[in-house]
Amino acid sequence: GRSLPTSRREMGRMYGKGKGIASSAMPYKRAPPSWLKMKPEDCTEHICKLAKKGLTPSQIGVTLRDSFGVPQVKHVSGNHILRILKVNGVAPSLPEDLYYLIKKAVSIRKHLDKNRKDKDSKFRLILVESRIHRL
Repeated sequence: GRSLPTSRREMGRMYGKGKGIASSAMPYKRAPPSWLKMKPEDCTEHICKLAKKGLTPSQIGVTLRDSFGVPQVKHVSGNHILRILKVNGVAPSLPEDLYYLIKKAVSIRKHLDKNRKDKDSKFRLILVESRIHRL
């Protein structure tokens, strides 16, 4: 096998074969880019407005990135999206990752009701549920 330098030796996935080291690179500079004209107050205002529409923190980040050109909310406002939501009292009651795991488990259960003999999805359901319990 291909030997990686000791600093990049990774553990494998929890459920799956992958040992991937691919990831997006964050910029080293923590200051907001010089071309960005949005003020922290405007950023916070947009975040709260999008949260009231019912968007999750990651969807808010994607919207800010695509529509307003905000690369990283933390660099602009000095806080994470979820922290800003908590301060303004519009944070979701369930954490986002847990919400999506539960949603996935429900859809697999629904699938299993129709297709009883599907052993693979039964196995996947066990994996998803154990991940839910870990959170």
